[in-house]
Amino acid sequence: MKPETAIIRIKNLRLRTFIGIKEDEIQNRQDVVVNIVIHYCAEKARNSDKVEDALNYRTITKRVIGLIENNRFSLLENLTNQVLAIASEHAWVEFASVEIDKPHALRFADSVSMELCYKK
Repeated sequence: MKPETAIIRIKNLRLRTFIGIKEDEIQNRQDVVVNIVIHYCAEKARNSDKVEDALNYRTITKRVIGLIENNRFSLLENLTNQVLAIASEHAWVEFASVEIDKPHALRFADSVSMELCYKK
């Protein structure tokens, strides 16, 4: 990792959406927990203190919230991939990973999660 690389971590973003293929999953919103890691070159932001020189994590988070809360998903893989597309779309992003947990998806387990990564 280069010294000018910054790492943004969006931790435990708790949202509700329709996710799954069983009838009760199609009819009822469920909790999901989203974790996003983004690496980008922050050399300009480190030296300027100007907002336009930094990657705006608030904008990214708002887009993720809109995607998840306003859509339906059958597969955790597809949901995770769509969030990863948002996290990695800016030209400055060198690496991104998204992990989404679906709490209580399996009996006797805290959650089931899916993680996908992007690397430039």
